[in-house]
Amino acid sequence: MFTGIIEEVGEVAKVERKGMAALLAIRTSFARELRSGDSVSVNGVCLTVLAVQPPTFWVEAVEETIARTNLGFLKAGDRVNLERALSASGRLGGHFVQGHVDGTGVIAQIVPRLRSKVMRIRCPQELMPYIVPKGSIAVDGVSLTVVEVGADWFTVSLIPFTLEHTTLGLRKVGDVVNLEVDILAKYVRHLLKGWANEDPDAVLKRLLAE
Repeated sequence: MFTGIIEEVGEVAKVERKGMAALLAIRTSFARELRSGDSVSVNGVCLTVLAVQPPTFWVEAVEETIARTNLGFLKAGDRVNLERALSASGRLGGHFVQGHVDGTGVIAQIVPRLRSKVMRIRCPQELMPYIVPKGSIAVDGVSLTVVEVGADWFTVSLIPFTLEHTTLGLRKVGDVVNLEVDILAKYVRHLLKGWANEDPDAVLKRLLAE
């Protein structure tokens, strides 16, 4: 379990392709504190540490991960958002993030404001029922609040701290980003399917908006 509060922006040191999978060596200041078997969120994807060779650690992105996320686009030198798993005594500064990416979106527009930016992201239609104004969403592992919602898009506001301390400040129009919708919304929709005579997506949107 993660919070969506990025701990550090790391760097991809090496990529080794293994068929449709990939081994990634990632450079970070906290590599010495990691152990094999630890969970680390990389751009919002929960991965297991295979080996530690300070200042890098190794993880593997298997075929399913490559197919459902943007990790397949990574190359040496790319920057990635990193967060270690939440400890029982840790602070939940963002929202509950599992590191189970639901799909990818595409940045359609970035609008600069005085000190912030508004990012518009095109989203797969099947994820739209889970996304509501003022709701939570993780974009490349970053916990954000949804501002506006359209038929197949939503917007988020990026404050100066987020722009400076995550990779979202480096993103451009056309970039692919990992999306994880709110876990509570997923469970509620699943339960509604079992008994509601009404369209579960319509019920879910109404409940989340209240």
